Amino acid sequence: MAYSVNISVEAPIENQIQEITYDGQEIYQTPLSMSESLAKLAQKIDFSKANTEDIKKENGEQDKTDEDTAAKEAATFQSSLWPWDSVRNKLRNALTEVCVLADVLAIAKEKRYMVLDPVPQEAVETKPIVQVYARKKALAGAGSVLLAGAERLRASQNELARNRTTPDFHIELLRLRQNWRLKKVSNSIIGDLSYRTAGSKYAQTGMFEVTKAEEEPPTTGSPPPSPGAGTGAGPPKSSSALRVTVPSELQGVAYIEVLCQKDQEDLCSATINLLGSGPTSTNPDVHWQQKLEAAQNVLFCKELFNQLAKEAVQLQAPIPHMVVGNQIMATVLPGIQLIIGLCHSTGNDKKPNPTPPQKSEHDHVLEHSLHQLLREVHHKNTHHPFPHPSSGPIGPSKKRCLAGPMAADRYDLLEMTKSQTLLEQIIQQAQHFFMRLRTEYVLDTIAKEVKDPLIVSHWNALNSPTQSCVKINIMTHGYDTVCRTSLVVHVGEKSLKCVCRDGRVMHMSYEPQELRDLIFCQIYQHQINAVQALAKCMGWQFLANSTHLGLGAVEPLGNASSCILASPIGDRMIAVRCEPQTGVQVAIAQSPRKDFFPGQLVKERKWENLGGSFKEVRWDKMEGKNFLNKMELLMSSLTSSQ
Repeated sequence: MAYSVNISVEAPIENQIQEITYDGQEIYQTPLSMSESLAKLAQKIDFSKANTEDIKKENGEQDKTDEDTAAKEAATFQSSLWPWDSVRNKLRNALTEVCVLADVLAIAKEKRYMVLDPVPQEAVETKPIVQVYARKKALAGAGSVLLAGAERLRASQNELARNRTTPDFHIELLRLRQNWRLKKVSNSIIGDLSYRTAGSKYAQTGMFEVTKAEEEPPTTGSPPPSPGAGTGAGPPKSSSALRVTVPSELQGVAYIEVLCQKDQEDLCSATINLLGSGPTSTNPDVHWQQKLEAAQNVLFCKELFNQLAKEAVQLQAPIPHMVVGNQIMATVLPGIQLIIGLCHSTGNDKKPNPTPPQKSEHDHVLEHSLHQLLREVHHKNTHHPFPHPSSGPIGPSKKRCLAGPMAADRYDLLEMTKSQTLLEQIIQQAQHFFMRLRTEYVLDTIAKEVKDPLIVSHWNALNSPTQSCVKINIMTHGYDTVCRTSLVVHVGEKSLKCVCRDGRVMHMSYEPQELRDLIFCQIYQHQINAVQALAKCMGWQFLANSTHLGLGAVEPLGNASSCILASPIGDRMIAVRCEPQTGVQVAIAQSPRKDFFPGQLVKERKWENLGGSFKEVRWDKMEGKNFLNKMELLMSSLTSSQ
């Protein structure tokens, strides 16, 4: 026996799973809307059935066939009435009404079966006088607006005619727009003086506001600003017709100061905010071009110092960099500090600045290099190399684009990714600056100390910020064509590379004493080589020489060099010994020997032609301008005419 039970059909809470991604995320099907669910259920209706009797008959037959199964399953039960009968009837009635409506529209449109007459309406009474008054009032309003504008233009023209010295606001605004970026926001004019269009990523905004200057009495005219203030048209002689309002943090004058000093000096000086007295931009009478250029310079200096401060904190140096207030301290070489400071004066300080203590003059070259480095970064941010081929990505360099075809290894790829920060580059330039100063000082002091031979230094005019080259010529006055010793010194960042005449390459550290010792050794080797070259010109014979003489006392610096020369007929010999510490020693020997006495062992007189013992020459008593001149006179006096 079947019981009628009401069953509520509800949609499941969770939707069906449509897809499971590789990471385990489940993507569900979107639930059907009410209209979509109604359409889905309506598709189950069979509209071919004529009436409800067919449906009931079909349901009755189905009940008879399923009697046995219904008796077995008491939980299931078949209703005698079809549950979607009311829905089918309503949809069928709606279809009938739509068909009737379609027929009515066809009859009304084609006008072959029936004509529809419009319903007559009462005519609206029109009053022409009301329309005339309305149009007259509208024309009067438009005319008043035009007359007011014309009156303002006439008044401005009359004012210009009376006072030709007052500039026009719109002309000034046009000149301002030629050099600076402007936009109109609501009723105000806003400008931007930042470097964003040049590739800057600094967060501080450089917004300024442009307003029309208030009318002032003619007696309160400001003095004309200095010419050449900007790149645009020169400022007018009278006060400007517009006023520029710059943010307070960009007012005043700012610059980057670079100092190089020793550790013994006071690094934490009290002149952090020190700035010399100068024109400030807080004066409203200052021309807008000068004011905006000063504000843009302040913004640029702040961006530069901010970038350097970030790099100083992030870099891991052997001696950590220090950032104190608006000063950055970095160690360039042992005992030498590089100080980069931001000096900014707003001109609002009522107290006069105290007198600064005595300090070294700041380096203009390094300050200029800092500005160039930041502008180079801005240029690279906006000027990317063109892709090759044209379908490639924009940004990689040409060397990196060729890394694949050129089969670059991992080391080359890592070298391409390396880049130096601004602080590292300026420290390297400062290191090279000190190395060049030390090299110049060593060469100058040796040239002053050593009069014979002459030391001439030729600095290469084309140098890079971190590489210089100097050629050193060692020669004797009057004998420069006989012998000349040259060596080339490459001055790097923290080392020196010396290329000698014989092809030897020596690398030296930043200590100036190493270069000094090398040049002294080259000087005395030059003396030995020059004596040998002079001997050939004088007809003397070269017997022997040694650049590392093992006789005598041990030299604290280098080694002693010597050579032995013989006269053309061999009756005289000259021995020359050069030591870096003692100097030049010359000894002579002659034959036949005056102290030869024949004995029982040596009886023949021919052995007396062997050279006798060497006797040292009192070199300071010799005549001659320099060493080679004295040697030439000595050789001439010892040369026998027989």
